[in-house]
Amino acid sequence: IFGKYKSLFTPKHQHLRYNPLRDSWVLVSAHRMKRPWKGQVEKPPEDNTPRHDPNNPLCPGSVRANGEVSKTAFPTECCRAPDREFDHPKLLCLFVFSKVMCFHPWSDITLPLMQPAEIRKVIDKWADLIVELGAEYTWVQIFENKGAMMGCSNPHPHCQVWASNFLPNEAALAERCQRDFLQKHGEPLLVQYARMEAQAQERVVVENEHWLVVVPYWATWPFQTLLLPRRHVLRLPDLTAQERDSLASIMKRLLTKYDNLFEVSFPYSMGWHGAPTGSHLQEDMSHWQLHAHYYPPLLRSATIRKFMVGYEMLANEQRDLTPEQVCFLLNMYKKRQ
Repeated sequence: IFGKYKSLFTPKHQHLRYNPLRDSWVLVSAHRMKRPWKGQVEKPPEDNTPRHDPNNPLCPGSVRANGEVSKTAFPTECCRAPDREFDHPKLLCLFVFSKVMCFHPWSDITLPLMQPAEIRKVIDKWADLIVELGAEYTWVQIFENKGAMMGCSNPHPHCQVWASNFLPNEAALAERCQRDFLQKHGEPLLVQYARMEAQAQERVVVENEHWLVVVPYWATWPFQTLLLPRRHVLRLPDLTAQERDSLASIMKRLLTKYDNLFEVSFPYSMGWHGAPTGSHLQEDMSHWQLHAHYYPPLLRSATIRKFMVGYEMLANEQRDLTPEQVCFLLNMYKKRQ
């Protein structure tokens, strides 16, 4: 890719981009892509996952460690961990509850390979869990780690749901920044941002009537994307039936683009951010806008990943491609059926 379209990746001047969701800056150093790579090379994902493994606790019909038999209806919550409480005179008392949710009965399938109707069921289940856990917990974090490169130890398609009685760091940052923006500008930050990106069409990866996927102006990870609704929505359960259908469609289209980029089942970590829940359900949360982050680690190919080390850890987050270059690459390929 980077050889064929070499002119697109000529050295660009280094510059900083502001991330309004985190009140921080990202250093864009696109000239780094001209450096020869002699670092670590990852093994490409193996394409030998069995459709059903009776020893896999996430497969339907298998027996889990606690003796329970995994359910056959999907999507399903197949594992759950009880509340964990940490109480100490010098520590905050925290409550964390976690679940694992399986998307599909087959282990050798991923979200981009599922049908939109199947993805829609996943979305509905996500919304149900926000309602169920959000009645008690301040924050409900839905996230998916896909691929061994992202630390996923089980190939079966699934996500995790963690609920806590506190706002985690990223949520607290997003809360402050979005609240400040609304007070200063009279409009939710991501509502305004989605409209501006839709008009500019510089970083739009895929869009439909209800949703927009962009490589955010402030992206840190190489092929990072941001999934945004076009109207003002606080939380997943607030989506209409039509918006949920559109969401299933655009998720499939986005994730297919990822898989096609390096012709590999693309690893990533993704997660939903919506307005806080629990006691916040009774508060004015109009500064919030529902959105999902996708953070893939791959940089140059299916076997070369981005490392956040050295300067990135000790000084400033840094990326090796401009978001506009990434958008071009993701849009190069037609949808592979």
